Amino acid sequence: MVTQITDGVRVSVQTEYQPDYSSPQQMHFVFTYKVTIENCSVYTVQLMRRHWYICDSNGTIKEVEGEGVVGKQPILEPGDTHEYVSGCNLKTDIGKMRGTYLMERVVDGRKIKVGIPEFTLIVPHRLN
Repeated sequence: MVTQITDGVRVSVQTEYQPDYSSPQQMHFVFTYKVTIENCSVYTVQLMRRHWYICDSNGTIKEVEGEGVVGKQPILEPGDTHEYVSGCNLKTDIGKMRGTYLMERVVDGRKIKVGIPEFTLIVPHRLN
């Protein structure tokens, strides 16, 4: 698990390779990642947008932007946690992701760019 804190918002990510949905012979590797967002600040915040960079070991970089996460724009009171699971496909058995969430403080509308720590997507046998 990797973790990063920005302006009192902690983002942690765990990854998992999905062999049942992957086809290495066809260069198709599926990974899921579980994100935990914890509001450690004194302000209520709302997650408005996401911005991801997805890289494979061939040097291909995909950029993904959009509203919320998995169809939601969660509001986190101080001390609240929001978790979700999402996934991505790669053409290689090793890759990485990083990004940001655009959050807004509810009290004054201040925008906060919260860092998502870079994490590795790797087929387990590559670790041997």
